[in-house]
Amino acid sequence: MAGVFSYQSSDIDWCEDNFQHSENVAEFFNTVSSFFFFIVAPIMLYLLHPYAKERNLAVHMVWVMMIFVGLFSAYFHMTLSFVGQMLDELSILWVIAVGYSLWFPRKLFPSFIKDRSTFSKLVLVMTVITSLVSFVKPTANAYALNCFGLHFLYTLAIEMRCCTDQRALRLAKLSVGLWVLAISCWVSDRFGCSFWQKMNFCYLHGLWHIFIVIAVAYGSTLIAYLDANNEIPYSLPGLQYWPCDKWPVGLPHIVLKGTPKTRKRC
Repeated sequence: MAGVFSYQSSDIDWCEDNFQHSENVAEFFNTVSSFFFFIVAPIMLYLLHPYAKERNLAVHMVWVMMIFVGLFSAYFHMTLSFVGQMLDELSILWVIAVGYSLWFPRKLFPSFIKDRSTFSKLVLVMTVITSLVSFVKPTANAYALNCFGLHFLYTLAIEMRCCTDQRALRLAKLSVGLWVLAISCWVSDRFGCSFWQKMNFCYLHGLWHIFIVIAVAYGSTLIAYLDANNEIPYSLPGLQYWPCDKWPVGLPHIVLKGTPKTRKRC
């Protein structure tokens, strides 16, 4: 049992040379880049609070859990242990599950699902089953998790077909572009390691960490904005960027322009 906690007990090993910079850290750059989650997540928690307070405080679970993704990712890359791998991958799975429960469009629910509460219970059951199945062939987990990105793109395409909001369209393009950039780094590190070793640049998985957390910030904000227009349209949701809305880059967030008089309370 102690073996699953041991260094390099995982079958997964990324392109970065092991123990190059420290005898206690297997993949130094991959470990350090995981801490980028600790920078972005608290900022997104703060920026999305007005929306979460109006829509559902469970929205905060996404970014609280993203902090754990960063923590478990750092632990995995520091040790390359089997336990670290499973904690890393399962934390990602549960973030995805929370996102589906909160934001998956009602119009795309299966025909036998009538409300979000029932849909959330279905997602919970499927996530528990998937968590157990993930121990059968752990080397396949990362590939399965990335398939959710393809489903996100499909869902986004459906949602954006009738969208005329230029800010939302721009955010959609940026979200997709960042995801493509991130997944390209992941795939290149996984399958092109020999080439990058010759180039003496084995840090693409670390760049994946940075690009994917930004892609999640952009993509989840876009989905939340579309959700707000459907679920709380009286709040008059809008999109802005932090720290300055006029800057070409920044972290997107939702502003609610509706006054207390226009917001309905049950």
